[in-house]
Amino acid sequence: MPRISLNRNAAIGAGVIAGVVATAAQIVMWWIFLDAVPWILYRDARLTAAILMGQQVLPPPATFDWEVMMVAACIHFVISAAYGLILGCIIFPLGINASLVAGGIYGLILYGINMYGVTLVFPWFTEVRDWITIVAHIVFGISIAAAYMALTKHGLTAVKR
Repeated sequence: MPRISLNRNAAIGAGVIAGVVATAAQIVMWWIFLDAVPWILYRDARLTAAILMGQQVLPPPATFDWEVMMVAACIHFVISAAYGLILGCIIFPLGINASLVAGGIYGLILYGINMYGVTLVFPWFTEVRDWITIVAHIVFGISIAAAYMALTKHGLTAVKR
């Protein structure tokens, strides 16, 4: 009997899709609850870009900068793809309901890792510890699970051994 294993392409694709979905959800929440788009997006892009570009990109004003936005987007999607692979390893044998629950829990765990672990190395991320970021992480995890299930069901079939 063939054994179904992780579909790496679907997991990477799911991570990227979830990165877009979670960012969109975060922007909508900023707009509804903080009326703070786009400056808060520019701030978060600078926080992310500073991982590679250094702290010199952090000081205000948080304005649009192509280089900062491109570096931040690259970092965001590489990390999202990696997180997709990790969750894919966990959920590939599960059904859709269990996968979605696991995705939500995974998002909460990622929030803890990102906002409390990563801040040990990049302390500037402490300023984004808020409920909107928590919700965005949960949306991210659920989106990975949903996208992985959809991608493996519709066209990107799992590898059989």
